[in-house]
Amino acid sequence: MNKTKRKIFETSMKLFAEKGYDATSVEDITATVGVAKGTLYYHFTSKEEIFDFLISEGIKLLQNSVDIKTAKYSNYIDKIKAIILIQIKIVDKYQDLVNIILSQLWGKEQRNKKCQKLIYEYINKIEETVTEGMNIGQIKKGDSKIIATEIYGLICSTLVYKMKEKEDFDIMKIYNQCEATLVRGLRN
Repeated sequence: MNKTKRKIFETSMKLFAEKGYDATSVEDITATVGVAKGTLYYHFTSKEEIFDFLISEGIKLLQNSVDIKTAKYSNYIDKIKAIILIQIKIVDKYQDLVNIILSQLWGKEQRNKKCQKLIYEYINKIEETVTEGMNIGQIKKGDSKIIATEIYGLICSTLVYKMKEKEDFDIMKIYNQCEATLVRGLRN
């Protein structure tokens, strides 16, 4: 991604997170980036395309991080622990992106449906990991859909915690607490 496109991407992410998608105009983006509308339209055909690119890249970043990290483990409890830690780190590093995705998760418009689809695909990948762990006896039997959704729910609750605590956000403290409450319950 070239420098201008990256700046448009990052600025849009910040504005969408601060003001909301609907309240952010193309003019807001171009004024903040310091480029003409033509330059923005050279890289993106619309505000909707910027949004689609933003959430697609964000979920791809999360999924790629999870795939790389979980491939290192053969034990499924370790894979779940890796997923949890990655999600907490993503919340810490990309709070604006997580905020945008969560704010657009509800509703029936096209962008809501796209967010839902991407999140459901991600939760399905977690569910596959949980199911595989159950099938070989490393994870206690249960409803893998519910467990996967609970694991994903950590990302939501971690964001709320981060916003509430502001500067006191200790990734390992949060991870250790999640490991103590969620992962221990999965052990067979």
